[in-house]
Amino acid sequence: MMQSRKLLVRQTLTISALLLSAATSVQAADWSDNAISYWYGTRFAEPGIDGPIAKNIVEFTHVDGYKYGSNFLDVQVLFSDKKDPADGGGNGATEVYAIYRHQLSLNKISGKDFKWGPVRDWSLSGGFDWNTKNTAFAPAKRMLVIGPTINFDVPGFWDLSVMYRSERNHNGLSSAQEHDVRFNDTYYLETAWGIPFQLGSVPLKFKGFANFIPPKGKDGFGNDTVSETLVHASLLVDVGKLTFGKKDTFFAGVGYEYWKNKFGNNSAYTPGTEANTPFLNLEWHL
Repeated sequence: MMQSRKLLVRQTLTISALLLSAATSVQAADWSDNAISYWYGTRFAEPGIDGPIAKNIVEFTHVDGYKYGSNFLDVQVLFSDKKDPADGGGNGATEVYAIYRHQLSLNKISGKDFKWGPVRDWSLSGGFDWNTKNTAFAPAKRMLVIGPTINFDVPGFWDLSVMYRSERNHNGLSSAQEHDVRFNDTYYLETAWGIPFQLGSVPLKFKGFANFIPPKGKDGFGNDTVSETLVHASLLVDVGKLTFGKKDTFFAGVGYEYWKNKFGNNSAYTPGTEANTPFLNLEWHL
């Protein structure tokens, strides 16, 4: 099992390096930021598992801006406790989840300012989600998305996208009717934000993301999927600025994740498909 975890971590590092190289070699970045984060919570959930799951999560994030837009890459390695077992048991499962988004800016491409009211810019976004996990279920999510984005005029950033999404996944359980599942294409709502602010003398940052996916057809067991909602938010203190005078280098704080009908499973019938998870969050910018 330890070898399996090491293999997943090596795959994650390889994927991160390849995607980061692709994102930055196509065009010269005007600016960029890299960060490593750590989360810990004891009340995560997984479909089919009755009871909370503790997870240690390590995350690498890259974002950059160039002449015509921006790139965003996020790779997480999620280490579960034994309540979410790896295939064969013995240890908790390890999951790798990668997200890539590219934005083309209307302001940058046109050379004109399309700022309007609360809107700073308008963009076209596209990208993918990719995952793997060493459980008996053996998920292999492959999701492509594309659609318009509103970039709101706030300190930091706040983006809202309406996407067209196409997803396929894997169900390795022997009881599944279909092991390679092709879900119905649907629309997809995605928002993300990172807003710095000051509370007295304390520099803070409110960051997070939220997704909404409508029903996407049947799952691998032949059950109808239902609408899925995920909200993940953190409130972080700029510890680096407070203690060393180095702004935007080291953050620490707390967060909360709400996940309803996880992966489209109906929480009224399936345990582990609704989660209310407080977590600790550390973030270090390289």
